[in-house]
Amino acid sequence: YINWVGKDVKKGTISKGAAVGDLTYLKRPADPEKGKIAFQNNCIKCHGMDGKGQLDSIGNSYYLYPPLWGSQSYNTAAGLYRLSRLAGFIKSNMPNLTSSHEKPTLTDEEAWDIAAFISSQPRPDKKYKNDWPDISKKPYDHPFGPYADNFSEQQHKFGPFEEIIAVSKKK
Repeated sequence: YINWVGKDVKKGTISKGAAVGDLTYLKRPADPEKGKIAFQNNCIKCHGMDGKGQLDSIGNSYYLYPPLWGSQSYNTAAGLYRLSRLAGFIKSNMPNLTSSHEKPTLTDEEAWDIAAFISSQPRPDKKYKNDWPDISKKPYDHPFGPYADNFSEQQHKFGPFEEIIAVSKKK
């Protein structure tokens, strides 16, 4: 499968749509309510108001636009469940009908808030208790405790993240 997926990607390059940019951190927590408004303004034409995506019109055998929440979406163990990864992907790749990685149409703030909205929706739950045997190495935005610091699970999920990162660098 891995060989097939990468067969048309030149070595040392990133395939189109695979980019996940690093965004400027917000000075506030990402806001699911602001994200809902930005989602309605930018995302529903492809992913639907219910976030279930769109199946192809011929055989309903694959997604033209994937589900972002619900039983068919990615689970809570996926990398995109981390807000920084989802926000970076959104900013770099969405909305794909009107923008590109080189010319994004969303602001960093909109991408963070849309990611917070999407991450607040129900999805399959999956946790691997042994993923972080050394909790001090956990990513700052890993949305599940325990943590090696005193920041809340809520702050680890939505931010603001700069304070968490600063404390972890001191250790």
